[in-house]
Parts: sequence; C-alpha cells; structure tokens
Amino acid sequence: MFPTLAVPVIAAPMAGGPSTPELVAAVNEAGGLGFLAAGYITVEQLAERITRTAELTAKPFGVNLFVPGTRPTADISSYVRRVTAYADKIGATPGEPRWDDDNYAAKLELVLALRVPVVSFTFGLPEADDVRRLKAAGSTVVVTVTTPGEARQAQHVGADVVCVQGSDAGGHRGTFTDDGISPGGGELYGTLAAIRLVKSAVDLPVIATGGLVTGADVAAVLAAGAVAAQLGTAFLGCPEAGTAAAQREALAEGSRRTALTRAFSGRPARGLVNRFLVEQGPHAPAAYPNVHHLTKPVRATGEVEVMSLWAGTTYPLAPSAPAAEVVARIAAELTEAITVLAERFGRG
Repeated sequence: MFPTLAVPVIAAPMAGGPSTPELVAAVNEAGGLGFLAAGYITVEQLAERITRTAELTAKPFGVNLFVPGTRPTADISSYVRRVTAYADKIGATPGEPRWDDDNYAAKLELVLALRVPVVSFTFGLPEADDVRRLKAAGSTVVVTVTTPGEARQAQHVGADVVCVQGSDAGGHRGTFTDDGISPGGGELYGTLAAIRLVKSAVDLPVIATGGLVTGADVAAVLAAGAVAAQLGTAFLGCPEAGTAAAQREALAEGSRRTALTRAFSGRPARGLVNRFLVEQGPHAPAAYPNVHHLTKPVRATGEVEVMSLWAGTTYPLAPSAPAAEVVARIAAELTEAITVLAERFGRG
C-alpha cells in the first residue's frame, strides 16, 4: 500500500521541467515523497531520470503518467491562425497542432520493468489489467480524480489510492473528460469539499492536492481524512526544481492573479495571468494535446507574457528555499497547528 511517510507531504509531479531527480531525492530525504513527471519527455529520458533518482535516494518515490485521451474533434483552425499571427509578432514559429499519446504504452512498460514503488495516473483511468500488472510488480497505484464519480471509476479498476485534486490546484486539471465549455472542464470543488465528497463515495485512502502550501493547510486536509498532502507550487521556488527563471521571478513577485485556461494546451489548467492567457484564452478550443504542440515553440521563447506560468491560487505563500527546508517548515507548522487545536479542544 501507500508508503509510510515521516512527514505526510508529497512533491507533486510537475511536467515540463520543475520535477527533477534532485527535487525528488531532496523531498524523500527530508521525510516526504517525491514524484517524477513522465509527461512531455521521451521514454529514454524518463529511464534516465528514474535511474538518477534511484542513485540519489534509496527511499520509495513515484512516477506520474498522463493517460491519453481520444483525439479531439473540435475545429482548431481559427485558433491556429490566431496563434500563428501572435507568433509572427514575437518572431516565433508555431508548432504542428498534432495529437499523440505521449508514448504512454512504452512508459507504462518502463515503470513496470523498473518496479517503480508508486505509479500515479492523471487525465484518465489506466486499464484494470495494467493496474493488476503494476500491483504484481510491487507498485502502489494512484489515480488523480476531481469528482466522486471519477473516484468510483478509479476504485472500479483497482486503484490503491486516489489523489483528490481541488480547484485551487496549479497546472492541469485532472478531469477525465473536458466538457469544452466550463473553465475547469467540469464541476469545480474546493479541496476540502472534494475530499469529503470523495470519501463518501469510495473506500480508498485519499491524497489531497490543490492550494496547499503551509503546514496548517496540511493539517486541514489530514483532519478532513486525507493520508497525505500533495504540494506542487510550494516546491517551484526550490533550487532543486527545474522551474524556468521567468516563472521563478513571476512567482516571487507575487502580484499576478491566477486563472483557469485552455490557452496553452487545450486542456484546463491554472496559471498566473499574462498577456497570452488574456488574449488567447477566450478563443482556445478543448483540443489537448494539439494546442500544447501548437503553442510549445511560442512558450519556449522564455518571455514571461507568453509562458504557461502554472501555479496554484496560494502561490504568494510559497517560499524560495531548498526542498529540505520547505519540508521541515511544513512539518513544524503542521505540529504547531495540531498542538494549537489540541490545546483549544482541551480548554473546551
């Protein structure tokens, strides 16, 4: 089952650069659990990162896989023209708006062969047979869910744990199906509400994620019934993270609001508001990963106003410190929160 952690904190898998073997190892050695992100990299790169992580820490760690969806049917021609015109203005060339499955099958076989201790899935459900194979290889299987209905589906295929994602979370929404209409691709639940609803629907351990930065946040989700808290934004400022320089600066500056958008990838995701999000977001179709490939060269320019600056709603509270210090601070704040509540309860 899920590993016992000295500190009930998980470093979320953050595709696109932030999740590194060094970050995973640092969180592990501090008493938490680190995750590698398999999204957007080759099978060979993933193998190298798993090997490197195992060299840096002997403790269990996780790997997250993106479950491929069906090919989108939305007409994206007008959005291609918009992004092309925008790219021309900044001297960039848009990418090919293609669909792919992120080499899902090969990555699944890799984590099976390497017997990765914890394997999580985002954007959908693994096949029940693949869950059985992972369990037979000794892996704990986690499925990211956003609603009670998704949690029931995860339980049906045999998941060991569900990671319940609240609407405050930074980065992509883990919804199985994007309705293409609402900002979040479906109904939005705050993290605490999502935990309560999911726990009423399934009999599985729950990891909570979404807007969690402090030890008090962790205490709140543990009190709501979670076994651990998964934090992403809290680790973006760590020197071990592969966060882009422009994003680090925007996070540290702390004045931008966040919003859900399909502008960068064609799938709802929460990030800091910039010019590209404002101008292109209202026109972006539900077409992942086609839009991701279309905008990738534009985002790669490193200009803060065109980058996907993924972050949760509470990002101004996130520190810029080594990962071990972040975990230690959260552990101390968690202990303090529990002590304060115990004292108040005792006085009652």
